[in-house]
Amino acid sequence: MNDNLSALLAFAQEIAWQAGKITLRYFQTGVTIDRKSDESPVTVADREAEAYLRAAIGAQYPDHAILGEEEGASGDADATFRWIIDPIDGTKSFIRSVPIYGVMIGLLRENEPVLGVVNVPALGEVVYAAQGHGCYWNGRPCRVSAVRTLAESLMVGTTAHGYEQFDKQNAFNRLIQNVGLFRTWGDCYGYMLVATGRAEVALDPAMSVWDAAALLPILQEAGGSFTDWKGNPIIDGGEGIGTNGWVLEEVLELTRHER
Repeated sequence: MNDNLSALLAFAQEIAWQAGKITLRYFQTGVTIDRKSDESPVTVADREAEAYLRAAIGAQYPDHAILGEEEGASGDADATFRWIIDPIDGTKSFIRSVPIYGVMIGLLRENEPVLGVVNVPALGEVVYAAQGHGCYWNGRPCRVSAVRTLAESLMVGTTAHGYEQFDKQNAFNRLIQNVGLFRTWGDCYGYMLVATGRAEVALDPAMSVWDAAALLPILQEAGGSFTDWKGNPIIDGGEGIGTNGWVLEEVLELTRHER
């Protein structure tokens, strides 16, 4: 990994850690919940964490562009580097005092995802990776599991219902019928479980780019995959599946065709 990417990863780890500390000041405090235009929840913790991340990136890398969940896009649209940030992925868990939420930071270089950090501050877990550097879990190298079949796999998902509104109910039913175990340890934490070898599949019927940008480099560097439901390794497909790689084709046989 070149020195530039190494420095960028160290910077991303630090700001993800600091943003996580901001969220913890509000976690389990009964924080006020507002509603965005799409009726999804948002809190002062989301806003303060994103404001911190934007200020930190702007001070260190003023020529980089930024896209964040709460404040949208800023900077030169043609910039070589673009940070994609989600200050709290899993706000619904956060507001219910459930600790499986995370600060997500992804970095694109010429529109290619090259770096990802996910900090789950309430659990003290952070997973990070950069292209060509490998994936790390709390400072130690980590890899996906070696499970080879879906029947032996643990699959996790952000939700266990509502797939029909995304025309994915049939595909989801097929997965449930073929997977060994299903649990709803969702949002970014589910993909961390795959990257660290504790689960084999994580999936979401709907994702925004800030939900996915950090995950593709993390899972690929851990030896796994991040794709849409048709198998394309992209972050802007509006959906996502993470796997340990070994079971990817078996999963896609159930998802990429008739839904």
